[in-house]
Amino acid sequence: MPFPKQRFLLSLFLPAAVFSSRGQALPGFTAATVFNEQELTIKDWHNVTIYINAPLQLKVKRKTFVVIFALPNGNSIEWTKGKKMKAGDDWHYDIQHIAAQTRYVRDLDKKNNYIVAYMMAVQKSWPAWKRSTPDSLNLIKKMVDSITDLFKDYAPKIILNSHSGGGSFIFGYLDAVENIPSNVERIAFLDSDYGYEESRHKDKLVTWLQHSKTNKLLVLAYNDSIVIYNGKPLVSATGGTWYRSRLMQRNFSSSFDFTTTADTAFISHAALGGRIKIILKENPGGLIYHTEQVARNGFILSLLSATKFDKKKHFTYFGERVYEKYISD
Repeated sequence: MPFPKQRFLLSLFLPAAVFSSRGQALPGFTAATVFNEQELTIKDWHNVTIYINAPLQLKVKRKTFVVIFALPNGNSIEWTKGKKMKAGDDWHYDIQHIAAQTRYVRDLDKKNNYIVAYMMAVQKSWPAWKRSTPDSLNLIKKMVDSITDLFKDYAPKIILNSHSGGGSFIFGYLDAVENIPSNVERIAFLDSDYGYEESRHKDKLVTWLQHSKTNKLLVLAYNDSIVIYNGKPLVSATGGTWYRSRLMQRNFSSSFDFTTTADTAFISHAALGGRIKIILKENPGGLIYHTEQVARNGFILSLLSATKFDKKKHFTYFGERVYEKYISD
């Protein structure tokens, strides 16, 4: 299988920092032609394709974050990365721009390394992949552990991140572990917490948040409960992210003191000095904001919330896209 082979390849060479600090690609990686990056694609590992993008010059003295980004339902890696739009291009190329948002974060936060692993199931649906794959929970954990192990020379911290059905990947990981490991430092649900269950996930998340002052949780959702699509409700009364996010906040309120602010656009719940943020987009017009939450700086916020960069002078969530110059051809 390709994935274990790539991990073995890395172990054959000198520590990764020796190569990357000199501007050379890591063993098994290819230097990209733009934006000073390196990349590796691992194909068809248990019907999963993984694309890893890292800065070409990784610094071993910097803190390193490995972002495990589980793709939304129906989207390819190319669509998720995004690109400059040309006549005739598929509209999906312009709705997430994870690549450009990552470049913005790297340019803003030069003291840390940010590596992103795009995770795509063959069905382009993590819920469908889990249903059709034996031992899916343990395989999800192996994927996260193996990707992290590729960068073991940097003692990386993990960011579990997702959009849409990609949240099923994160909940699969939470279901696979007895306790969330200490190297997981941030978890983000970008309109993706459909699978949250109080009985399975509340205690693990609360314990993890209490364990370390560096652990952070971000949840973005919009009021999908009132959306009518093709004449029918978009989600069931309890199946959307609006319901699940509010349920999560109510569950957590027994352990944490929340401050809530509200205006005509958002209801924002925060606790632990901002380490927990649950931001709910109001939706009086019954519109679909599913991808807008990502495209309008949502991925940037998912990496930088509760940091010194979480300020309007740098970017505004649901504001103008601040990463336009980082979009590749």
